[in-house]
Amino acid sequence: MTEFEAGGTAVPIGREKEAHRILRCLDEPSGPPRSLLVLGETGTGKSQLLRFTAETAAARRIRVLSVRGWDAEEPQAFASLRRLLLPVLDTTEALREDRWPALRTAFAPGAGTGPRERHAACADVLTLMSRLARANPLLVTVDDVQDCDRTSLDVLFSVQQQLTHQGVTMLFSAHGETPPAAVPGDLPVVRLGPLSPGAAARLLDAQPEAPGGRLRLELLRQAEGNPLAIVELNRTTRTGTGSPPVAAEAGRTIRIPRMFAARLDALPENTQRALLYAAAALREEELPTVMAALGTDDLTVWAPAEKAGLIGIADGHLAFGNPLMRTAAFHRQSAKLRQQAHRDLAAARGQNPARRAWHLAAAAVGPDEAVASALEEVTAVQARLAGDPFVSAQALEQAARLSGSDEDRARRLAAAMVAASDLGDADWVRDLYTEFSRLNRDPELRCIAACAMGSALALLSFQREAFGLLLDVWRHSPPRTPTASFALTALATAIAHQSGLPEHRRELPGMLDHARRTAHGTPQSRDEYAEPTTPARRTEPGARGVFPELAGPRVLAALETYVSVGVDPDAHAGLARRAPVQLDGPLDGPGALTRLLAGASVAYYTDESESCAEMYRRARTQHDAPGAWGPRVWSLPAQVDTLIAMGRWPEAQALIGEGLSDAVVHRLPRVDMDLQALEVTLRALRGDSVPDIPFTGPHWCSVNLGENRATRARMLRACGLTALARGDADRAFHHLRALFREDGSPFAPFLSARSVGELAAAAQRVGRQEEAARVLGEVRRSQGDRPTTRMTLLMHHAAALVDEDADPEHHFRLALVNPEGDTWPLERAQARLHYAIWLRRRRRSVEARAQLTAVLEVAARLDARALADAARGELRAAGVADASAWGDGLAELTAQQEQIARLAARGLSNREIGERLFLSPRTVSSHLYNVYPKLGISSRHQLRDLLHDS
Repeated sequence: MTEFEAGGTAVPIGREKEAHRILRCLDEPSGPPRSLLVLGETGTGKSQLLRFTAETAAARRIRVLSVRGWDAEEPQAFASLRRLLLPVLDTTEALREDRWPALRTAFAPGAGTGPRERHAACADVLTLMSRLARANPLLVTVDDVQDCDRTSLDVLFSVQQQLTHQGVTMLFSAHGETPPAAVPGDLPVVRLGPLSPGAAARLLDAQPEAPGGRLRLELLRQAEGNPLAIVELNRTTRTGTGSPPVAAEAGRTIRIPRMFAARLDALPENTQRALLYAAAALREEELPTVMAALGTDDLTVWAPAEKAGLIGIADGHLAFGNPLMRTAAFHRQSAKLRQQAHRDLAAARGQNPARRAWHLAAAAVGPDEAVASALEEVTAVQARLAGDPFVSAQALEQAARLSGSDEDRARRLAAAMVAASDLGDADWVRDLYTEFSRLNRDPELRCIAACAMGSALALLSFQREAFGLLLDVWRHSPPRTPTASFALTALATAIAHQSGLPEHRRELPGMLDHARRTAHGTPQSRDEYAEPTTPARRTEPGARGVFPELAGPRVLAALETYVSVGVDPDAHAGLARRAPVQLDGPLDGPGALTRLLAGASVAYYTDESESCAEMYRRARTQHDAPGAWGPRVWSLPAQVDTLIAMGRWPEAQALIGEGLSDAVVHRLPRVDMDLQALEVTLRALRGDSVPDIPFTGPHWCSVNLGENRATRARMLRACGLTALARGDADRAFHHLRALFREDGSPFAPFLSARSVGELAAAAQRVGRQEEAARVLGEVRRSQGDRPTTRMTLLMHHAAALVDEDADPEHHFRLALVNPEGDTWPLERAQARLHYAIWLRRRRRSVEARAQLTAVLEVAARLDARALADAARGELRAAGVADASAWGDGLAELTAQQEQIARLAARGLSNREIGERLFLSPRTVSSHLYNVYPKLGISSRHQLRDLLHDS
């Protein structure tokens, strides 16, 4: 298994958690003896993990004894034990004749294996290991336990259970999902399952000449997370000749079958044939279909393969134990037999039409229009409706290859590009576009292909090239239908948001006007703009046939609103009120996802955060399919940003993790960079330790941030917040100031302005208020006459900090008075903190403490440690002796205790509180008696100081 460097030691990719658990045994030499069993199927990396542990131990000057079971040797008594101890038994001290007599007798040829001999050998091994461990800690690794001789295992496991010396660690590995019979039942187990998709992709990327596009995704699917399969399947792509798919097929035909030849040759001929049919079957096909293709209902045909551990049968399904075995069982047979297997599976009784088409395509030798049509109209459509764009794109690409005319081939390639774009795989789209460009003459198909290719280029970070492609199509062969026109214009808007380039934004009004004319100009256009009564078929020519997700007035109206935000940013407020209207009507059918994402994007840019988060949630829950994230990848940074701003940090962190994994799978460096920046932002807001900001890797050198201003803005904010968390206000101001141009205008529309409060806070610390005030003036100008509520609050907060001509308290109060500000709890808490500092410096400590108490409540709820530490520091400065206990105590109150405390702080008596809450005065008194020590106070007067106006 290929590895990456971590802390100077090679850690197996995707096995970080397992490695950490194993290394804990070495990290605690003063603890009790520790033993672990590593379990996993062939190729999961058991041996690699043991080797990594042994190398790490050796680097720490821990003595290592290792042995591996060898199933090819005769089961000689104590053979494995002898190989394990040979390095220490050959030392000068060990050669003395009076040392380890039982071991020397056991290792002699023809030695006995009875209980007495085993007991004596166990005693010697126990003594030997204990003595070795006195000089240095000792690690014993035994790989492939199932292949070790039983006498050696009896001794080793007996020693493992009797060891009392603290410096001995024993690590075993075995094949399979359950421990072998010789292993004690109480031995702790570490199970190695398939790698996660992200880890599998990282492992593939670590291989020489790793493939991209369809071949990459197909390889990862075939490998099923098995590390050995990833390595070997990638090797086959380099050993064949010709185009990548042909090269891969040739390599698999030659190399992999040889790896398993001996195990497959040992099977009866009818079982080998059955394995061929099982390997040819699609993974979702059930056992009865395979049996029908074989022409038998006798399950005994599988028995030899089951006994050999090659397959497993359960609940009507058949699964190979190792994905490489599937490849070997298929490709070791002749081409004629493989073709016949596919034909028999296609003709099997009860076969699904979509799978039948797939098998007929696999059996086809040359162009076959009937099979191509079936793939296009049945297989691809079913896969799309099932939410599997990979299979849809694969079927359409295969249909294009089987097409009899260039016109049909071009149409199917365009549809395959759309499906690959829905999948989010830019490399695959690019490969298809190259082939499509040689065939197409239809301007409408060219628009569709340009949209797919433009999306791919933008995801790969090439915003200028992507926008230029769309602009060229719009100028020289403008779309003639609303569907194509709005698809192109909406994508151009998304690219303009990402690039942040003024020249891109200037082209949007003309594109929007053209889209509106196509929607309302000609009778043909008006007919297409109408709501379809039946789902569009993939075979329908033009954009509506390939983009059924964009057909209908509600979808196009949602896209029109989305584009309008990019065309006229000053119209925030009006568009914000209109955005939810676009979601009237049922949210089902092919256009629902587009409507949700368009509405969520409008809500994001107009600061309707609650609506934005809800629409993103609905888009995710209603239209989530494994591996299908193309439509959502564009909005993923906005979704994470919204959740962070709303204080929903666990949700944001989960989305970041999923997105980073998908970005690795599809090799999208720009998306990876966006999510990295947001993760650093989240860590800074939490107050986590961030020793090094990870903006120095290859992605940050290869991506042009000048044409990806949104990404750069997220990076600059992350750096600025990290510097603030570290207390480096100078560096924080430097990064946050870079979000704005020299004249103070926002560097990235929308995103820059939202950091104006953070810039003002940094500027105040370093005495750069005048410069920040100039930026604030430009932000006010860019927001127009009707800024959003969020921006209004942020600008009041900034004005209170840096506008020397304004009344700070007036602006602080305006930043805190609007209850809608609670939607963004951290921004409100930061405004309260700065207001409290201002109050304390004017000797208004009671009012300052009230604000700081509210800050601590928010910090406790969000787990914002940096904010909490700042508030506690201000509380101490405001005269609170034990600010830590005070703040922590608020978080410890029950809901009823907090309610009682707040009423008491307002001056209500126990009786009045009881009447409101339907409690007796005595119960209220008892609650207050418990509240006071939690808050570190002793009287109602202190309670009023703490909670008044908070």
